[in-house]
Amino acid sequence: MKGKYFVLINSVVAALGGFLFGFDTAVISGAEQAIQQLWSLDDVDHGLVVAIALYGTVVGALFGGYPADRLGRKRTLFWVGVFYLISAVGSALAPDVETFMILRFLGGLGVGASSVAAPMYISEISPANSRGRMVALFQFNVVFGILIAYVSNYFMEGVGGADDWRWMLGLEALPALAFMILINFVPRSPRWLILKKGKIEEAKAVLISIDAENAEATLKSIQQSAEHQNGGKNRLFAKKYSFPILLAFLFAFFNQVSGINAIIYYAPRLFEMTGLAASSALLSTAGIGLVNMIFTILGMVLIDKVGRKILMYIGSLGLIIALGLVSNAFYTHTFGGVPTFLLIYIGFFALSQGAVIWVFISEIFPNEVRAAGQSLGSFSHWLMAAFIANVFPFFTNVYGGGPIFLFFTVMMIFQLLFVWQVMPETKGKTLEQIQKDLSID
Repeated sequence: MKGKYFVLINSVVAALGGFLFGFDTAVISGAEQAIQQLWSLDDVDHGLVVAIALYGTVVGALFGGYPADRLGRKRTLFWVGVFYLISAVGSALAPDVETFMILRFLGGLGVGASSVAAPMYISEISPANSRGRMVALFQFNVVFGILIAYVSNYFMEGVGGADDWRWMLGLEALPALAFMILINFVPRSPRWLILKKGKIEEAKAVLISIDAENAEATLKSIQQSAEHQNGGKNRLFAKKYSFPILLAFLFAFFNQVSGINAIIYYAPRLFEMTGLAASSALLSTAGIGLVNMIFTILGMVLIDKVGRKILMYIGSLGLIIALGLVSNAFYTHTFGGVPTFLLIYIGFFALSQGAVIWVFISEIFPNEVRAAGQSLGSFSHWLMAAFIANVFPFFTNVYGGGPIFLFFTVMMIFQLLFVWQVMPETKGKTLEQIQKDLSID
């Protein structure tokens, strides 16, 4: 097995970490109201219970670069699968809210580490002309996992009576086990083998399987990059990495102040706020998952053709319009169009930020600090996600949906300015070429 099929199959396996990421993130949406009632949680405690997995994700993202460098991308992903499995089974059987929070936190560690290791691994085994599509497989699997979580939540309703939510959460154990098995069959990253282990021949064999025609040139380029490591003394926060650090932080920041995780986590509640019955709200939430997946596929098709910036321009404009319409609906109490506006929002987000974020962050850091840089970008992303998911119920109850969605709208105007003035284009360039273009030497 050589060339594009080699890259595709191994990328698909690594991207299964994204499926678990998406499933784990969204499955709580069908369980959060039952959990609030079961353990009599007020708004503050309820927000913490829902967001606790995200706080685990923050920690997993912050420290995920360390095992990715020490153990390798492949072995780190195996342990991510272990964390997902334990969290799924344990949280489904949790006898009290404290145990539940500990096990959801553990699953969050897996989400955070997978958002570091999986995109980085895929970017390092993909040729430049298809890297965007291959890394976007991770995001496709994220939204596919979200869709399956929403659909399974809908069908699990009524299966276990008051314990429906336990079945919803426990189902994740099956894909977690499959991921743990399959990840053992992918090769190790050639760039990790060269920069961290000095295993040139093993790396060369992987590069030949990826792209035999350019394997020698790629090998030399990676080795030249390795010469800039200064004996392994490079540190992420050195002045020469300040621009990619700024890019990663701002991209992750804008991803979350779009309101995406507030909508993903609380979609049934939002729909019920517009007057839909509980069962209709769950079904409408599945519609969000479907639109998310369709437009993520479109983003995957376009990302290596039109580039990252064009997708971000289109997405930013669409998000500003959709969020503005939702905010206006809450201010005027005319909710009829809100489900449609939210579906439009999801479509534009999936086409732009959703398709681009993990691709872009995995590209902009040089080889010697890519793990730490990916960790920084993921950490920034999940820190904002945890904060917004935690405070969203409180601010929604206090201020209503109008001001909240107006805030998201204004943030997307700032994102449009960021794309226009700051964001570079990385389409069609090798990782080493991007390093040179960003003047990182």
